[in-house]
Amino acid sequence: MKKVLIYSFLLVLGLIGSQFLGSAPHAFRQALQLGTMFALAFIMIHVGYEFEIDKRNLKSYAWDGLVAVTAASFPWLLCAVYFVFVLSPSSTWWTGSAWTAALLEGLFAASTSAGVLFAMLAAAGLGATWVFRKARVLAIFDDLSTLLLIIPLKAMIIGPKWQLAVVAFVVVGLLWVALRYLNTLRWSASWPWVFFYAACIVGLSEAIYAVSGKIDPSEPIHLEVLLPAFVMGCLLRSPDGTNNHADHSIEGTEEGPEHANEQFVSTIVSAGFMVLVGLSMPSITGGASHDTVATSQTVVETTRTTLHARGIPFPGWPMIGVHVLMITLISNLGKMFPALCYRREASLKERLALSVAMFPRGEVGAGVLLIALGYGLGGTTLTIAVLSLALNLLCTGVFIVGVKKLTRSAEMDRMTNGATV
Repeated sequence: MKKVLIYSFLLVLGLIGSQFLGSAPHAFRQALQLGTMFALAFIMIHVGYEFEIDKRNLKSYAWDGLVAVTAASFPWLLCAVYFVFVLSPSSTWWTGSAWTAALLEGLFAASTSAGVLFAMLAAAGLGATWVFRKARVLAIFDDLSTLLLIIPLKAMIIGPKWQLAVVAFVVVGLLWVALRYLNTLRWSASWPWVFFYAACIVGLSEAIYAVSGKIDPSEPIHLEVLLPAFVMGCLLRSPDGTNNHADHSIEGTEEGPEHANEQFVSTIVSAGFMVLVGLSMPSITGGASHDTVATSQTVVETTRTTLHARGIPFPGWPMIGVHVLMITLISNLGKMFPALCYRREASLKERLALSVAMFPRGEVGAGVLLIALGYGLGGTTLTIAVLSLALNLLCTGVFIVGVKKLTRSAEMDRMTNGATV
């Protein structure tokens, strides 16, 4: 559990550091973003490389996909409903603008951070458990659901754009490629090559963003690296023609001493990713975009003014704290749906552990909040959303400890029952 504690400390350290980056130059923030994308791509390539799918039993994955969609949709809808009916005046409850803003702001709670989750579970030594194998599938589908949900929500705000159709087409195309050509590329999966693949994916993503921005500056195409990196890992097959996952797996699996360098590099990248995710968080005040230079006091006053203009009284920071706790509670409650599923595969404790494993949020949720800021959304709801995301990050280590205890307890129960029989 030492690595879990270290990773948790690094997350908190990055989160604290993010609050002092309001006046950081654009070049620094750009470098921070690229570093986060690179580390995420590296981790997700490894995740894809370990991803196994039985093409003869695709129906089981369809069920996993449905569970993941609900695990993403329930927190999103619960938060959106809370934002509308608790934090908005009754006169705006049935207006389209109120729901559009709430649905986009509430989407931060939908996605489990696949990169944070996998690194943490592996560090906790849970890489060989049913919980890890199932969480690996659900977290990927969970993030894909969120990425797809962003498309219609953007369309509701900016109207139908050809860029949104391109993103949807690319997402579907990449999923088809991963399924059709799983484990077909006999390329090396050693860490120098994975570095190279990750850099290429990040470079391609940035190139698409730059070119599409030249074509239409109002809405450039931003392709998240999570899916392309995962697909790249799925395609990889070791040069000897076998897909020996133990050779280049992420931490938490049993590897020989000859693979110590792989473990060391994965540890360094995962640790760096934790810091970068924390640093990438928006200001907890939620009132300025990542390129805006503003002090906390200025943001607070702007929030007060905006709320007053909309007829919403500023509730005060103690009440905001209450709302943050409520949003965090209901968003994680929405993630508990997997505990009701897989009754034939796992015990109740394992299913509870799987649900708790889906709690960690991170880079995708932060990206959603930055999108909301970019479209001019703000005020109390966004402040609460940012603080809730930060609270979830702070509790990541606690979640993983809970997952490990539940998993071990389930194993002990199984051993005890077996001995009794």
